[in-house]
Amino acid sequence: MIDATTPRFDTFVFDLDGTLLDTLPDLVVLTNAVLRECGFPERTSAEILSYVGNGVKALMYQAVPQDADEEAVEAAMRRWKELYPQYGYRLTKAYEGIPETVAELERRGARLGVLSNKFDGGVQFIMNKCLPDAVDVQHGEGGPQNFPRKPDPTGLLRTIEELGSVPERTVYVGDSTGDVAVARNAGTYAVGVTWGYHEAERLRAAAADLVIDDPRALLDLLG
Repeated sequence: MIDATTPRFDTFVFDLDGTLLDTLPDLVVLTNAVLRECGFPERTSAEILSYVGNGVKALMYQAVPQDADEEAVEAAMRRWKELYPQYGYRLTKAYEGIPETVAELERRGARLGVLSNKFDGGVQFIMNKCLPDAVDVQHGEGGPQNFPRKPDPTGLLRTIEELGSVPERTVYVGDSTGDVAVARNAGTYAVGVTWGYHEAERLRAAAADLVIDDPRALLDLLG
């Protein structure tokens, strides 16, 4: 609950999948296309959802059969990235209220960024497709700076620095317990969202500072 005692911030950094964009339908289509091509059985939406959050490598290592060898997994992962421009955005869309909220945060002078465990090329591609010019800095896994994956705080701290801010003035917004953990590790305010891929109870159990049901609630944290 946001009230008069809630701190205020001028910097907002977002997770991507499950926070800004609903990417799961495309992840299901793409992952199953790769599995079919590689001769592996397909996975259900629920299974693929359970694999999402720690990058492409983690997704594919879990999606392929357990007895698949390292070479086959690496080949599947490379093919996933190759096919991403073909399959990775057709069904993806911003969550309701996100474009308007992000635009209003910018209009009011907030500094905005994205830090995701999605591979960096995918972050650049899908942000430019669905939310072009919405944020000032956007990073994913394996980009030019090769940040470790969340919940390691290195990428978040560097993103905040690039935005000309400090952790004490920053909110990190995400839908997973890993997002809460990276916020804690970096010393930022941790906001969990309920419209993504993880349950609100898990976010609260992970000690999120705030759990919200509507993107517009972020506007009340700006000050």
